[in-house]
Amino acid sequence: MSPTLVADAPADVWSALAPLLAGQARVRLSRDGGRSYPQRYERDLTSGLPTVPAAVRIFSRTGTCRTLCLDFDSSVGGTDLVDADVARVRDWLTGLHVRWIEDRSPSGGRHVYVPLRESIPFAEARDVVEALGNRCASLDRSPHQNLQHGCIRVPGSAHKLGGHQVLVGSLARAYDVARRPNGPESYRRLHADLVNEIAAVRALRAEQAWTPAPEQSPQDEALAAGRMSRTMARIAATGLYDTGRYASDSEARQAVLTGAAAAGMSLLEVDRRMKQGIWPGLASFYARYRAAHRMGALKRDWTKAGQHLAKPRPDTSGKSHDHRSTTSELNTQPQGLHGGHSIALTNPDDEHRFIRTWRNALYLSEHRYQDSRDGLHRRMLLRALGEAAHKIGNRFVEFGSRALAVATGLDHTTVVAHLHALRDEAEPLIALVERGRGKRGDLYQLQIPTGVRDSAEALPWRAGRQHALRPVFRELGVVAALVYEQLEHSPAATTMDLVRATRLSRTAVSAALEDMAAWRLVERVDGRWKVGAATSLTVVAEMFGVLEAVAAQVARYRAERAAWHLWLAAHAAAGVLLPQPEEDYPWELFEGPPDEMTLVHAALSGR
Repeated sequence: MSPTLVADAPADVWSALAPLLAGQARVRLSRDGGRSYPQRYERDLTSGLPTVPAAVRIFSRTGTCRTLCLDFDSSVGGTDLVDADVARVRDWLTGLHVRWIEDRSPSGGRHVYVPLRESIPFAEARDVVEALGNRCASLDRSPHQNLQHGCIRVPGSAHKLGGHQVLVGSLARAYDVARRPNGPESYRRLHADLVNEIAAVRALRAEQAWTPAPEQSPQDEALAAGRMSRTMARIAATGLYDTGRYASDSEARQAVLTGAAAAGMSLLEVDRRMKQGIWPGLASFYARYRAAHRMGALKRDWTKAGQHLAKPRPDTSGKSHDHRSTTSELNTQPQGLHGGHSIALTNPDDEHRFIRTWRNALYLSEHRYQDSRDGLHRRMLLRALGEAAHKIGNRFVEFGSRALAVATGLDHTTVVAHLHALRDEAEPLIALVERGRGKRGDLYQLQIPTGVRDSAEALPWRAGRQHALRPVFRELGVVAALVYEQLEHSPAATTMDLVRATRLSRTAVSAALEDMAAWRLVERVDGRWKVGAATSLTVVAEMFGVLEAVAAQVARYRAERAAWHLWLAAHAAAGVLLPQPEEDYPWELFEGPPDEMTLVHAALSGR
């Protein structure tokens, strides 16, 4: 006989159970009516019931799980299958003397929560849920398969169909289960009963195709790139790895630490990333140790990594493996300014004065873009050109569309379209001086429109650097980037101050401030907003995983650029003239930037 539904107030149910069932005190809100729960809308978990559908995080910052969250989905086989599976799980848990909490959604789906007194590592929780999924066809395994984004709507949460997750049984009983979770013996019985299914899911996982791992070792990858390799960074963040390459968590974590040491990181930096939730995957590998012993285990592994790197290794590539710091200076001089387009040399001081005055002109002219999607992108593209001009000390900028795409988070074809629109304006802020040819990109000149020249020259210059779209704002959005930029120049500002300064709507500014405040990038003191002191843009970007997205974009463009260079070389060898910009050849597809890493370095080194 199934438990009865008790109509407890959703706010009371949420307040009592959400903090106890969540893996960490964070919740993700859905602003599209329950269809998605983006990371950018994550907030601190409070006892107050959100007015929109909300899902709590299943895993902690250190990659552990304290509640097994079983999500039975009615879309798989209908409510009859869900009801049958949940009844089977109830009988199974009762027979093992394991206590649980249950709720039901308006769609007919059900959730069963098994609170645990002692947290278990991510990989172990995933194995248990996947194994149980072999018994119950309607069980959705995905919430427990994603360490960074695994979430679930707990009792009381609003539902996309209207209504709320309704608790099955009394709130008093559910609260007692959450407050007195299942002990180690209960969990061991549960795990032992699934041992055959767990072995099966592990065997199946080992047979499944995995993204081919690079032939280089993790330290070679890091040394070659001058940074943590993408493969190792992904393992550290997700806890997922190729079981054909690493037989166990111990081997995978040792590879990550070796890669981190090779990239020039310190033990303190690794420990910080684990504790701040940037590398929950790596942290989960140490969850089997008691809290007091984890640092000792980490230090032992770090020593092994150092010893491994100290061993002489033969150089079979002919390339030097001398360590390059992640902060090494990159070439900031575009090819076109020293060997491409011919430009008269100018006084560097005069150029920097012009560029800062141009920034004033940009500020005065931004009203024309308002806050439309295209307008926001063009504002950011102009900033990217201003940033490039600052770096090279010249108003003439020759960065290809792909370099500007990396700097703005756009696709390079979109950049090309916006550049055309910007230079065709009535009083443009940029002008095309010369079309690119061969390996060179288009040459643009910053120019100050006549209508704002006097005002731009009268305004005081803005202190600090000009920034394009720094990586974290690929997730938080361009509006947030513009608001944050204004706060950097106005240390304390009200919401209306920011609305006037950014020329954005109050709704957009308020939403951006709320998003940034949730990640402690900004804070409100005495009614005024200022840049937060507790968290940096880089730390939050690492949490979002956007640095990997930047690296992937750069890698794709580097490959396209190499293909274009091969095409040029083949035609030059055959004595064929280079294509002209006005010809039918798809020029924009191969407009490879002469030095795209300059803007990438600027983006990655932003605060």
